Amino acid sequence: MTSFVVEPATGPLGGEVQVPGDKSIGHRALLFSLLSRTPVTLRGLGGGADNGRTARAIVQLGATIERDGDLLRVAGRGVGGLGAPAEPIDCGNSGTTIRLLTGLLAGQGFTSTLFGDESLSKRPMRRVIDPLTAMGARIAGATRGADTVPPLTISPAAGGGRRRLTGVSHELAIASAQVKTALVLAGLYADGRTTIREPGPSRDHSERLLAAMGAPIKTRRGEVVIDPSGWDGELAIDAIGVPGDPSSSAFLLAAALVVGAREVGCRGVCINPTRTGFLDALAAMGASIAIDNRRTDGGEPVADLWVRGEAPALLPTVIAGDLTVRAIDEVPILAAVAARAHGTTIVADAGELRVKESDRIATTVSMLRGFGVEAEARGDGLVIEGAPGPLRAARIDSEGDHRIAMAAAVLALCADGPSQIDDVANVATSFPRFVEVMRGLGATIQILED
Repeated sequence: MTSFVVEPATGPLGGEVQVPGDKSIGHRALLFSLLSRTPVTLRGLGGGADNGRTARAIVQLGATIERDGDLLRVAGRGVGGLGAPAEPIDCGNSGTTIRLLTGLLAGQGFTSTLFGDESLSKRPMRRVIDPLTAMGARIAGATRGADTVPPLTISPAAGGGRRRLTGVSHELAIASAQVKTALVLAGLYADGRTTIREPGPSRDHSERLLAAMGAPIKTRRGEVVIDPSGWDGELAIDAIGVPGDPSSSAFLLAAALVVGAREVGCRGVCINPTRTGFLDALAAMGASIAIDNRRTDGGEPVADLWVRGEAPALLPTVIAGDLTVRAIDEVPILAAVAARAHGTTIVADAGELRVKESDRIATTVSMLRGFGVEAEARGDGLVIEGAPGPLRAARIDSEGDHRIAMAAAVLALCADGPSQIDDVANVATSFPRFVEVMRGLGATIQILED
C-alpha cells in the first residue's frame, strides 16, 4: 500500500505550476481522434492512468498512436471504420472511459466487452444502459442490487447497415456529461434525430469538440440534438489542444488558501463555465483568486489562476443545485476548505458522489472527522462545521479515492503534527506529479510503500 506522510506547513506556499491536461477533455480528444478520417496531433494530454486507459482502448479498436516528445499523433479509423477488439477492453478505474465507450460501441457491428478494476466493477451503469437500450442497443452486464455493473458485453443492435440504432428523445433525470456524451456518440450511428435534455448544465466539452470536427450536432440551453440526416458521416480535425485541468488546480489553490501564499499560480487552466463551480464556491467563501491572461486554447476558454497573500478569513456557504453540478469533482477539496471557515457549510444535490471511486460523501465526512472537524453525511450531501484553529494530526484511509487522498493531504498542512494518508496509489489516475508539485510549492510530503 502507498501512503503519504504530510508535515504541517511552516510558512506560506509559493510557485508557479503547469497543471496536468484536463482529464475530461483528454478522454474526448483521444476517443474522437479514433473517429477522425485525418490524423490528429494531441497537445497537452495529461499523463494520468485514466487517460491511458482510453488511449489503449482506441488502439484496440484500430487506432495507432505515436509519441513525439510531448505530442501524441493519432491515426484513427473514421466513424465507420472501427475494428473489433481482439480481447476485452480494460477500463481500469475510469468511469468516463467505460461509459463513453459503451455509447460508441452500442452502434457497432461487432461484439465487445468492457471491464475494469474492483472499484469500477461496482459502479452503476443503468443510467447509461437504459437510454441506449431505448435506441435499440444490446448491452448485458452483471447485477448488483437493482443496478447493472461491469463487465459489460455490447452486441450488435438489430438494425442493419451503418445506422444500427434509432434516434429517440432522452430526458435525463440527472445532469451527466458522461451519459450525455455516450448518447451523442450513439446518435452518430442512429437512424433519425437523437435529442438529449438535461435538468441542469453539465460539461460541454464533447459538444464543442465534435462541432469543430464537423459532427451534425446542435446545442441550446439544456438540450443537445444529433441529426445525421444528410451528414456525410465524416469527422476530421488536425490538432487538439488539451488545456490544464481545473480539478487538479483546485487542490493547489486550496492549499494556498488554507496555508497562505507568497504567490501560487496555476497556468493555462480551463475555465469553461461548466467547470468553474469551485471558483464560484470559493468566492462565496471570501477567497480571492485572480484570473489573468484569459485566452482560448483548443476551443476552450483558458486562464492563469493565482492566490496571493495570507490565508483569508473564510466564510461558510451553501453549495447546491447547478453549482454542485459544476463543482462535483471538487466537493472533497471544497469540504476541506470549508473546514477552515467560520461557521456551517452545507453541500446538497451531490447524490452522484455516492457512486464514485468511493462513496465520496461518506469518505469526505470520515476524512474531515479524522482531523477533528465536525461533519455529518446527508442523503445527497454533507454539513461541515468549520473551525479555523489547528487541526488534529490524523491517519486517513482514502479508500483508494484519489480526490479524497489529495484533499486530505491539503488539510494535513493545517494539522498540529504529521499526518498519514493511506491507499493513495490512485492519485496517479489524475495527478501523477501531485507530490512533486506540492513539494515545489513548499509542502513537506513523504511517500511510504508498504
